Amino acid sequence: MSCAPFDLRDYFFGELPEADRQQVDLHSRSCLACREELSRLRSTQAALLAVPGEEIPQRIGFVSDRVYEPSSWLRWWRAFWGSTPRLIFASAAMLSAAMLFSATHRSAPAPAGEITALKADFSRQLNEAVERAVAETDARAEQRTAQLLAATGQHFEAAMMEKYARRDYRAALRNVSQ
Repeated sequence: MSCAPFDLRDYFFGELPEADRQQVDLHSRSCLACREELSRLRSTQAALLAVPGEEIPQRIGFVSDRVYEPSSWLRWWRAFWGSTPRLIFASAAMLSAAMLFSATHRSAPAPAGEITALKADFSRQLNEAVERAVAETDARAEQRTAQLLAATGQHFEAAMMEKYARRDYRAALRNVSQ
């Protein structure tokens, strides 16, 4: 408190002697700022008392405590996957097991006659497909050649007609001028 020689916190917590306490009582009745400060202190105390009390722990837990240790299975798993030689051994063992399984459960090969028949059928189908593709390509080429010849013939005829038309025009001009 700035207007009295006493600290209102000492008054509020009951740490002042009785004579000083009575003096602050008289002053706070007449001073509005001091009454407001005491009211704020009471509100703060009420809020703090409303918070439930918790017991202070006797010992703080550390990461090195046994409670924080992972399970033995998890420790083994981490040690296994963290070791390169163990991973190599496990990979080789799995590959060996896969090869052994594949060797013992292999299906019987197809008979030689059946393979020959399949090859012959495949060759026949391939030859037919190639012949069809060649025939289609030849047909398209012949069609394109025919179109080009027709266009060239039309162009040639037009050029010849133009040439004869010029010659006839010149001859007509000569006859007119004579």
